[in-house]
Amino acid sequence: MSASLTVLGIDPGSQCTGWGLVHERSGVLSLVDCGAVRPKGQAFSERLGYLFRELGEIVSRHKPDEAAIENIFTHKNVLSALKLGQARGVAVAACAAHGVPVSDYEPTQIKKTLVGAGRAEKSQVSYMVARLLGQKADWALDTGDALACAICHLNMRRLSRLAGGQS
Repeated sequence: MSASLTVLGIDPGSQCTGWGLVHERSGVLSLVDCGAVRPKGQAFSERLGYLFRELGEIVSRHKPDEAAIENIFTHKNVLSALKLGQARGVAVAACAAHGVPVSDYEPTQIKKTLVGAGRAEKSQVSYMVARLLGQKADWALDTGDALACAICHLNMRRLSRLAGGQS
């Protein structure tokens, strides 16, 4: 296991996909880059294509070691859940197309890992992410969720190592 690792966190969405890169060296976290992809185009397929290209460009530029992507949560609206699942699939495919291994995390697990409560508000998550990274939370809430996903992944890897597992 390397003492240094860069993780791309992704909070998928068909209207806005948050992304953030967090680097960890010897247990110290630092922000590499972050942002949000807001797909352009009228047709849903155009938005998915735009999302795939943009995420692929981010992966190409930053070359993360691993990626962590938030799972979809259950929607009452089946059509919304389907669209969110398709956007998530595009994010997974963009990482896989560049050989980046992907781990999945439930939204409640991410929130519980960072804030201590699985039903924390997005603003609480963003606040904690900013504190952990020594930054001002001047990013979109979806970007904060993506950074939280990356930090959750790094925490889970560390926990697995301490418990004697492999990561």
